[in-house]
Amino acid sequence: MNSPQEFRKQGESRAHRWEAAGLRWLAEADGGAPVVAVLDIRDDALILERLEDGHPSAEQARQFGAALARTHGAGADGFGVGPPSWDDDHGFGLQGPAGEQIRLDLAAPGDFDHWGAMFADARLAPLNEHARIPEIDAVCSRLRAGEFSDDAPPARIHGDLWAGNVLWTPRGGVLIDPAAHGGHREDDLAALHLFGAPHLEEIIAGYESVSPLADGWQDRVGLHQLHLLMLHVVLFGGPYREQTRRVASRYT
Repeated sequence: MNSPQEFRKQGESRAHRWEAAGLRWLAEADGGAPVVAVLDIRDDALILERLEDGHPSAEQARQFGAALARTHGAGADGFGVGPPSWDDDHGFGLQGPAGEQIRLDLAAPGDFDHWGAMFADARLAPLNEHARIPEIDAVCSRLRAGEFSDDAPPARIHGDLWAGNVLWTPRGGVLIDPAAHGGHREDDLAALHLFGAPHLEEIIAGYESVSPLADGWQDRVGLHQLHLLMLHVVLFGGPYREQTRRVASRYT
């Protein structure tokens, strides 16, 4: 029987181990965003703490943004590198909703010397083998050339931070369901913009109180959304394909 303090996720063991590795890695960040606690990993279930529903205030959103900046600042061993505790023999993680997850390519430290190369070769190009969107090929060429990269070191990112993966509780926002890896901090912030998050302006303000964003970050939101948009094209097709083409065309 489940405890009232536990939330049981049924499913495949490998998915549970991947999720747990990401949650624990994100939780290690000093002063970082709260993360749902992993209580146990079993062959048929992942046992998490049960979170109480809440309604976010502007101040909680600001606090969450500041904490997320500290999570990102905890860093990673390289672009595209997964949580250190993830020791799966296959060398890749998972992305997408439970029951429909597909491969997320992971790198070893030093495989990519800038974010753009990783985003092109480990995020967009593998998905475009299925989606076949011509604008993505052009974007990948610019990414590989470093046109959108900067000197920022790899950030410790959630990797799938759409609004549904932040649960708001009486104590504020809590991270769930990551695809955690070393990426660019604007990846997570762009994901929050994709379907909208409550008090988003306050989240950004709190983030910038800890770690100011580089000039022009608003113009790059669509670029950093392309990974999740492409994932939606592959998994769900439909209107996401045309939306992705429109967004990608801004960066060709």
